[in-house]
Amino acid sequence: MDPVPAGVAVSDDLADRPHGIADGEVRRLDPRFVVLQKQTGWIGTGVMAALSLPALVLFLWIVRPVMWIGLPATALVLGGLGLLAWFNHRWPEIDYAHASYRVDAEGLEIRRGVYFRVVINVPRSRIQHTDVSQGPLQRRLDLATLHVHTAGTENAEVALPGLAHQTALLIRDHLLPRQRDDAV
Repeated sequence: MDPVPAGVAVSDDLADRPHGIADGEVRRLDPRFVVLQKQTGWIGTGVMAALSLPALVLFLWIVRPVMWIGLPATALVLGGLGLLAWFNHRWPEIDYAHASYRVDAEGLEIRRGVYFRVVINVPRSRIQHTDVSQGPLQRRLDLATLHVHTAGTENAEVALPGLAHQTALLIRDHLLPRQRDDAV
């Protein structure tokens, strides 16, 4: 089941936006976000392997008189690492297929979720301020995360990762308040 409503075309290109970023079309995240998620997953898998393999060797050294315990422990650790590596390689594509956003004159709508679907609507009237952030891997891929801070306490910050840096800046500029007397 696709998270994009039936009958709604999904566009990915900035060039087909004659009315600016706020044309109300449903957009996919940048495809480079899949690469970023895979790289992050492989780094996490490497950290888990670096922590668990020495612990496994220490465990096997301690239980060497009862070696039959070591075989299931080894299978469990290596199987878990293999499953984690497979998941971190496959999941980003699945997650990407179920994430989209829409910007219009009223605000921002974010749709995501594979098993549990979430639709977040952020009206412009509730937006306090916006930020665009980039980590080192995001900078290398020219991606960014848009952070929208809203009035209220519950879910006061909404993050939209996986945008091209220029797109995140365009959305940020669109969502900023247009009143000149809005100084704090």
